[in-house]
Amino acid sequence: MQIDAAPLDRPPCPGCSTYLMEPFIKCAQCKPPVLLCLQTNEFPVFDLDWTAVEELKLLEALGDCGIGNWQEISNNVGTKSATECESHYLLYYVSRARPPLPVFEEPKNIEQLCPVTAKLSEDPPRPAADSVRAVEMAGYMPARGDFTEEFNNFAEWDIKDIYFLDDDDDLLRALKLAAVDIYQSQLKERCRRKKITRDCGLINLKKHQMYDKRYIRAIRDMKDGLRPFLEFFPPEQFEKVMEGLILEQDIRKEVRRLQELRQAGISTFRAGQLFEKLRLRREEELGRRHMLTDVLSNMQDEFACQQWLHRQAHMDGNPSNNIPLLPLSSTARRSAPPLDLTQFGGYDKLTETEKEVCANVRFLPEAFFEYKDILQREAERQGGLRLAQARQLLKIDVNKTRKLYDFLMQEGVISKPD
Repeated sequence: MQIDAAPLDRPPCPGCSTYLMEPFIKCAQCKPPVLLCLQTNEFPVFDLDWTAVEELKLLEALGDCGIGNWQEISNNVGTKSATECESHYLLYYVSRARPPLPVFEEPKNIEQLCPVTAKLSEDPPRPAADSVRAVEMAGYMPARGDFTEEFNNFAEWDIKDIYFLDDDDDLLRALKLAAVDIYQSQLKERCRRKKITRDCGLINLKKHQMYDKRYIRAIRDMKDGLRPFLEFFPPEQFEKVMEGLILEQDIRKEVRRLQELRQAGISTFRAGQLFEKLRLRREEELGRRHMLTDVLSNMQDEFACQQWLHRQAHMDGNPSNNIPLLPLSSTARRSAPPLDLTQFGGYDKLTETEKEVCANVRFLPEAFFEYKDILQREAERQGGLRLAQARQLLKIDVNKTRKLYDFLMQEGVISKPD
């Protein structure tokens, strides 16, 4: 209750004889009505063990902490335990609610918004709050069965300042009711999205990813493309549709294989099996011919021939061959062909020897000038430069660094320290 008067003009409290200060209550049984102060009076309202101040603290704590968080509510009340707070609220505010508590009429023709149960999916994981897994689960809280952020999380801001007053005109009341209807539609959309999440088990994303790995890449792409239609099908029906599409692809693949056999003149399944074996053997022979063709095209490269002998010995699986098996070391591999630098900027600034080095080492002109300037300035600062120091400065391939270092030493750009 609120009194718009000066403090000295307010009626005194009959219990403590002090001027009333908000909040205070109006006795529903006294005639004429009596105003009672809540600041200094310690009188019971429903239970002899609960004073009016404790009742007020309980209601304020319920608004701040939410129903169910009884330990925090008990801490805010200060004088009652969590069990006492829970039993008192359920007894006097839920089970035995009676005047002077307000009685609200049940709304008609309004869809009841059911809370989301804690088990949105089979065995939901419980990751740490700040982990990557928690971010993947969209802030889902398994113990509470809800999300840290809702769909349109700030929808309540549009109605938080709306009050229905007796002196509202028809237009203003219609606008307020429209805003409430919009908010109700937002709540329905939240429940719809949570229902899809619950029914389809989309919380445990890792589990679905492991489940989808049994399909080939084409099937996974097709399933991802059809995932937006989950809201129109029950999960079991969607899986049946997917299995039907996969079966259709398998049948089409088998029909194409049978058509190829028929075009090759095969008319029996036994002949088809023999044809498949011969085709696989032919493909293996073609693979061997490709390796031999590579060796013949590089007859001048001794290492290429030895590589072919090495692979052939392993493919034949004959350990009695006296062919030496060479290790496939990275130092023995063929060098890359020279790089064509004519299309890169800075090519005209290179000398003939620098062009040759950049092409063989595969340096771009701009990178060559940058590396050269770094090594030259460091050599002038220290009075010389070693190869180990050059490698620490450039942080590139060690073989390229060595070739660049040798070239600059040969040209006299840098020198070793005395």
